[in-house]
Amino acid sequence: MKFFLYLNKIKNWEFDKEVPPLFQIRRAAVFIDTERGVDEKAVEKPMQSKINSLFCLSVLFFLSISSIGLAEDGRCLFRDLVLVEEIDRDLHDELPFYYNFSFVGGYFNMPSARFPKSGDIAFGASSVPPYSVFGANFAVFHRIELSANYRVFRGVEESNFGREGFGDDADRIGNVKFGILMPEDGFPHFPSIAYGLDDFIGTKRFSSQYFVATKTWRKYNFELSLGYGRGRIKGLFGGAAWTPFRCAGIPFLKDLSLLVEYDANNYKKHQTEHFKGRSVSSRVNGGLAYLLGDTLQLNIGSVRGEKLGGSASIRFPLGSTEGILPKVDDPCPYTSPIDIEPIGLIRPEREFVCDLACSFADQGLDLYDAYFICDATLDKQLYLKVVNNRYREETVVRERIQDLLAALVPANISSVKVVIEADGVESHSYCFRVSDLFALRECCMSNWELETLSPMKEVGCSLDPYETRLLFQRQREVWTLTMRPRVISFFGSTTGKFKYSVGLLGAFEGFLPGGMIYRLQGSYSAYSSMHGLTNRDRLNPSRLPHVRTDAVKYYQGGRVRLEEFFLQRSWNAGRGWFFRLAGGYFEPAYGGGTAELLHYPVQSNWAVGAEVATVWKRKFSGLGFTNKVFRFNSRNEEIREDFFGLQYFFNLHYDFKPLDLLFTIKAGQFLAKDKGARIEVTRYFPSGARFSLWMTATNGKDKVNGRNYFDKGFAFHVPFDIFLKKSSRTFLTEAMSAWLRDVGAFVIAGKPLYPTLYEERYD
Repeated sequence: MKFFLYLNKIKNWEFDKEVPPLFQIRRAAVFIDTERGVDEKAVEKPMQSKINSLFCLSVLFFLSISSIGLAEDGRCLFRDLVLVEEIDRDLHDELPFYYNFSFVGGYFNMPSARFPKSGDIAFGASSVPPYSVFGANFAVFHRIELSANYRVFRGVEESNFGREGFGDDADRIGNVKFGILMPEDGFPHFPSIAYGLDDFIGTKRFSSQYFVATKTWRKYNFELSLGYGRGRIKGLFGGAAWTPFRCAGIPFLKDLSLLVEYDANNYKKHQTEHFKGRSVSSRVNGGLAYLLGDTLQLNIGSVRGEKLGGSASIRFPLGSTEGILPKVDDPCPYTSPIDIEPIGLIRPEREFVCDLACSFADQGLDLYDAYFICDATLDKQLYLKVVNNRYREETVVRERIQDLLAALVPANISSVKVVIEADGVESHSYCFRVSDLFALRECCMSNWELETLSPMKEVGCSLDPYETRLLFQRQREVWTLTMRPRVISFFGSTTGKFKYSVGLLGAFEGFLPGGMIYRLQGSYSAYSSMHGLTNRDRLNPSRLPHVRTDAVKYYQGGRVRLEEFFLQRSWNAGRGWFFRLAGGYFEPAYGGGTAELLHYPVQSNWAVGAEVATVWKRKFSGLGFTNKVFRFNSRNEEIREDFFGLQYFFNLHYDFKPLDLLFTIKAGQFLAKDKGARIEVTRYFPSGARFSLWMTATNGKDKVNGRNYFDKGFAFHVPFDIFLKKSSRTFLTEAMSAWLRDVGAFVIAGKPLYPTLYEERYD
């Protein structure tokens, strides 16, 4: 019997394939003698004097067979691991990707069918005589690439406002490229195929449409592109890139590439071309491109065979990054001490709730209410109300709560209900059985299994005062101060291409009795170049009431300004219904009151709601209101008319998780009494970053350059903790409209319900 016990222990050894089998047999013999009480040092004596010969021969025979089998299995395992590593390296191995002078994936002036990785962002500047180009590129998906350019005509004064300070002529350009066929589509031997539109929005002075195909040969470090275009790009074009030192292992040379292209831009006959850029000596451009650390790109090459052009850009994986700095300041998930002593004499209630509140605080969560519930069945339950102030993902919050409760909940409690609250409204809840929490702690249950047993639920009914006893209550913070720098920018002023204001933004916010929240925000302008700007567009004056085009005047009224001061109360009415009321100063230009109703069930991708707001126009300085706004009549004369702001919307939200897209539709009446709908599409990424595009179509009939204008623009929401060593729920937001117009304008009155709840449930 003892023999088989020895064999069972030996069989569980991890044999080292580098150690000869006979030496491993020797070690086994030493192990057996040690188990039998033989001194290990005595093993140096002849083996036959220490153990029974028959017993030893049996063990040696067994180990000879098993060691050979284990060694062979080990060799197979390592061979498989090496093969997996080679396959993984081959899947991620690719040639360097470069942006052209217009910040489109390509060569110098021509595009290619290659795309940056999803979520990658790049920005920089290029000199393409006789133009200067400032631009950015963002990969919304792996096969959809957006880029924007601000192209300056060097030495050509703008015909309308050049003498007033605008200077050289300039044009804003938007480009887009779509991947039709990609290598991951299952046709690795076919070239990639893409369709692109250059300058598809705005004045379209440099518009083009093209198809392009690109084939890469990694074995030869070479890629080749061939395409056909219409518009400024006319006819056949092509390009090639060779990275000769990519596999040489020389750090500073492996990403140096030689680029050549056939430039098909119609320089000579394109009407809006710079007069100095019409001559062409050669359509073949050649040069170098260098990528440093997959971050900094430098290009230099010939332009039209006459000039030398260059560009510099910086790229960053905004959509996939886990942050520039590791989150070393985040607390570790709770593991110890473990105390499941039942509530009673040994563990008083006061001691338990103090430990619980402190442990929640250490995890970056705030415990505000704790109740003890004993129902008619004599089951004892804990009811906890928790606020998350740190983490963006619901899964992270849930797992930290689970780990903490599994280690601290008393054994005589049957279940724990946790309610998550945000901005004074209860978002959702979890109900954990204590037996499941203990199973999780003892590794008898996984997080996935516990999530299945205790899913996210509606908050449910309010507490019965006859069955509950308050254990702990913490007062909500009356005030919290936050401060950050702020830059306000305007493009396209008649007196300059770029106007801005740099200053500080400070805000007090907190809770008042009765669950009411408030927000008080002020600003200080340290330096501004916006003095003297007017709200009149002399080429395309707005015929609508000036509900938004006069925004610049609110930032000229003084260095210090009160921008927001409102009160808000929100309710969870149950069954996924939410309601809120708010009133006060909502923004620098408006104040008033609003009401909102939202239906957003837990674990639903849909949400529908309605909102209405009545607002008054604020004066350009001070805290007063006015019932007059300006408007231009048919003779371009500025007149004053009565104004009472009324906006109302029916809202629809849909989160399409397969593509990580969030759709929002607002349909109703806007501030200028124009009626229509605003459609917004938001792409969100694993890093927490978000990119939004919106367009508003109304019956406002606003004319820009002879056409009806529909408000449109984009916005970036970048998590602030990308730059921090700890998690944070703060976002840096930058939004820009194509034009600052009055059509499709509305007020964000208070804190809308859907963003608040979506942030709490986001996973």
